[in-house]
Amino acid sequence: MSFQPQFPGIFDLEQQGRPPRGCDSAQPKQADRRMPATEKQMQYAQSLAKRTGEELPKGIEADRAAVSEWIDAHKPQALEGPFAAYPSAKQVAFAERIARLKRRDVPQECFRDKTLMSRWIDGNKPR
Repeated sequence: MSFQPQFPGIFDLEQQGRPPRGCDSAQPKQADRRMPATEKQMQYAQSLAKRTGEELPKGIEADRAAVSEWIDAHKPQALEGPFAAYPSAKQVAFAERIARLKRRDVPQECFRDKTLMSRWIDGNKPR
């Protein structure tokens, strides 16, 4: 007995809005495939604009990639201060989980340096 899917036409290119092979219709250009920015993207971009005192470029909400680039250029840099070198809570939790599985301890110096913690995780994570 063979399995036959019950989705007639699922592989028909005409139903998916694409021309069949061999047709001379041109592929849509990159500009035609732009996706609008998500609501969360726009909220974050607007909060960044308010915080930095800059305005969002006109019409940027029509291009998700442009909003992402603007956010990357204007978001705050990594935190500086006494705790900047410490590993994150997720990193510590993951390392402790690995240590439980391997029945060994995470070295104490790893809790004071995120680079050391990352190296310890990479060297000890289960394969």
